[in-house]
Amino acid sequence: MKAYIVKVLKTDFVTHNVKRFAVEKPAGYTFIPGQATEISINKATLQDVLRPFTFTSLPEADHLEFIIKIYTGHSGMTENLLQVKEGDELIVHEVFGTIRYEGPGVFIAGGAGITPFIAILRHLFFLELSKQNKSVTDNTLLFANRITDDIILKDELKEILNDHYHDVIEVSVSGQPGKRIDRALLSQYIQPVNHYYYVCGPDKFTTSVVENLLALGISKPQIILEQ
Repeated sequence: MKAYIVKVLKTDFVTHNVKRFAVEKPAGYTFIPGQATEISINKATLQDVLRPFTFTSLPEADHLEFIIKIYTGHSGMTENLLQVKEGDELIVHEVFGTIRYEGPGVFIAGGAGITPFIAILRHLFFLELSKQNKSVTDNTLLFANRITDDIILKDELKEILNDHYHDVIEVSVSGQPGKRIDRALLSQYIQPVNHYYYVCGPDKFTTSVVENLLALGISKPQIILEQ
């Protein structure tokens, strides 16, 4: 398995617990939006601790970007990434396939499950702006989060999708009742048979969404999951 040592160019936080890393891009390194790689930290005790993360940058960019939710309290990989700063080094490995864009449809994300969709939607928007494909707003995004402060890149995603961007917030806000992506909500976004349903999030979330889509008459080939 090939490995590439890359320098961290910049880090910042996009939410209270989600950190963005811009890193060097190895020469000849390519990927398709929605794909991922395994990352480790280039320190003696951490080089062999690999975890998969999705690219959020465009394939055409001169650097790689990863947007990663940080979990603290158990000394895991992301807690170590919390300490990584500009000038430090990561190790990226070979690219592997996760969710690939098959055609227009409904993107259904739970929390940090938005990350593969960021690259896909950014790429569709790029192609639209360069007049290489149809409108990105042939697609819809349902983005589930517990609270509004958890929402990743809301302004950018809303700019890309306009009225086809929809927040689904579990905890009530300003007197509005909380919502979940359940069967009743999904039924409002069932599209013609040639549409796809892209699902990514925690295991329990994904299982529930898939079960509800199947119950609503969506066929298994129309449901696109991480592979």
